[in-house]
Amino acid sequence: MVLLHGYLSCKEAWTAQIAYFSRFYRVTAIDFLGFGKSGKLKTAFSVDGYAKWLKEVLSALNIKNPHLLAHSFGCRVAVKLASEKDVALDKIVLTGPAGIILKRGLGYKIKVKTYRLVKKVAPRYAEKRFGSQEYRTLSPLMKESYKKIVNEDLRSDATRVNNEVLIVEGSADKVTTMREAEIYLKSFPRARLERIEGGHFAFAENPVAFNLITEEFLYG
Repeated sequence: MVLLHGYLSCKEAWTAQIAYFSRFYRVTAIDFLGFGKSGKLKTAFSVDGYAKWLKEVLSALNIKNPHLLAHSFGCRVAVKLASEKDVALDKIVLTGPAGIILKRGLGYKIKVKTYRLVKKVAPRYAEKRFGSQEYRTLSPLMKESYKKIVNEDLRSDATRVNNEVLIVEGSADKVTTMREAEIYLKSFPRARLERIEGGHFAFAENPVAFNLITEEFLYG
């Protein structure tokens, strides 16, 4: 079993799952490049770049046909990796799955145009004033990587995933919404959706429910 954390997170986010599933599986929790105890990025990775990096890590660790448990950004990487024809994976569990871009309204479009205008005349101010708090904490290289990651919609990649997929969505998740989870559900050829109490980190907030649902899925 391989565990994939979310953006600006690390493998320790999975502490409850590592403790629980280590009784049944060889569990490997990954720190993505640029996070946790892994090295820094040397180039701006896209989702594809992270998927290729993960593929190399699994090969180096001699991990074959693993179950994947992924959260948020980790779900992007899991979907991209699983969509490749030459990658052997078992069942996949996605929680708080990122990777679906919903239709953006007029307010968002105005904000983007304003940012681009301000950036031309006051680039430093634009970087401090616009964008999410998450984005503003990043180094210049990580910002370039972040933009590549969040601007890619993965629903077409999901259609090429032949693995069984379980989507676990927190009922109060406002980061990746139920609507996004439902789009993923329709995109995967073989998937089911479960809801548990909690927000974007529902797997950590409500580990008993998450672990039991996951265990049932993996053994089913």
